Amino acid sequence: MEHGGKTVFGAAVGILMLETRFPRIHGDMGNAMTWDFPVHYKVVRGANPENVVRGNPKELVDLFVDAGRDLVAMGADGITTNCGFLALIQDEVKQALGVPVATSSLMQVPMVQTLLPAGKRCGILTISKATLTPAHLEAAGVPLDTPIAGTDGLRCFTRDILGDAPEIDFAACRLDMIDAARAMVADTPDLGAIVLECTNMVPYARDVRKATGLPVFSIHSFVNWFQAGLLPKGFPLELDDPRW
Repeated sequence: MEHGGKTVFGAAVGILMLETRFPRIHGDMGNAMTWDFPVHYKVVRGANPENVVRGNPKELVDLFVDAGRDLVAMGADGITTNCGFLALIQDEVKQALGVPVATSSLMQVPMVQTLLPAGKRCGILTISKATLTPAHLEAAGVPLDTPIAGTDGLRCFTRDILGDAPEIDFAACRLDMIDAARAMVADTPDLGAIVLECTNMVPYARDVRKATGLPVFSIHSFVNWFQAGLLPKGFPLELDDPRW
């Protein structure tokens, strides 16, 4: 006897999306081709990059809760979001939804730090160093002395993502990411790993890894880990060895 209780089956992760129009290439959280498993999407109307990253997302928490409830009712077993700055509403959303919630890539920082040898630190690369505050770090469990670098003021990445540009030069964005990462390495000799705060940075994670030689963690690594817990892979209870 199979049991029901939800509308859509087979997709465990629900993604709360900001309301945007900018193009999303493969690797971006908002491109469904990024994922090796099906996901649910829900746009949070009224929440955009400007009022979340440069404003106060706590003023929008009811919008995220309502949209999250729709995802849970549809069939999502866990909820994530497409902006690292939403760490500020982690506690409110998880309490309201009653399912596991992973609002921000920043939540990986404490775990990544435990992986590193003594004398090495995990750093954060963000879309807006100017507005990533101690409150955001505290909400994600990140030590306040964590090294932070941003793409603020470079060619176009910060400007066009936060400005919700209808066209984006992704090659120039790649150069912004590499330049910002290299600058952080130069400023932080004890850097041992990087966590990408912004979910739009995922397409450049490999470039950052190559440019710095450091492990790079992102919302992609975080949601893949999240999915593995929500829907563990099944294995046959047999030894499939062709010799026997």
